[in-house]
Amino acid sequence: MIRPGYRVGSCCDSGGILMKAIVIILHFIDELNDWVGKILSFGALAMFLLVMKEVIGRYFFNHPTVWGNELTQLIFGVYIVLSGGYVLRWEGHVNVDIIYARFFSRTKAILDIITSILFFLFCGMMIVYGGSLAWESLAGLEHSQSAWNPAVYPVKLMIPLGAILLLIQGIAKLIRDIITAVTGKEFDVIAGETTEGDVI
Repeated sequence: MIRPGYRVGSCCDSGGILMKAIVIILHFIDELNDWVGKILSFGALAMFLLVMKEVIGRYFFNHPTVWGNELTQLIFGVYIVLSGGYVLRWEGHVNVDIIYARFFSRTKAILDIITSILFFLFCGMMIVYGGSLAWESLAGLEHSQSAWNPAVYPVKLMIPLGAILLLIQGIAKLIRDIITAVTGKEFDVIAGETTEGDVI
């Protein structure tokens, strides 16, 4: 969404090839996580329908399934793990806003750059340890050992994938924060422009 005050394309015209490349890369990362988020939204619908089916089957027909609850949990696991990048893209993660919300854009960007160290450490651990867990599960073709006994390795493979999606969205945010911290302007990848903002 292009907000008032943006001059679409002018930043790219004046910034040259580097700025064009930055715009293209950030736009690709945003679009990728948006695409993943839209697909995952159907997972929420699937979970709702599965829970409703299980409730109706159990309490109205006394005929619960052995797979309904477990399938819902597996879908929920994939939903949570893969949605991190999408949530970060739209600034939906929990944030302590009592003081932070009062800062100007440049101050917020600087604080975000400093605290991004913890973010990247978290993503790195998710990729390393989540990847190891996923590889072990895949190598052993792990199943849940329940009455239904579905394969769980496809779900565990989503852990490092979700961490990578979160990581690249974090890199996109870091690039925006650096631009804001240096220029005092907020960078909008959709418009390909920086907008005058509060620079203190």
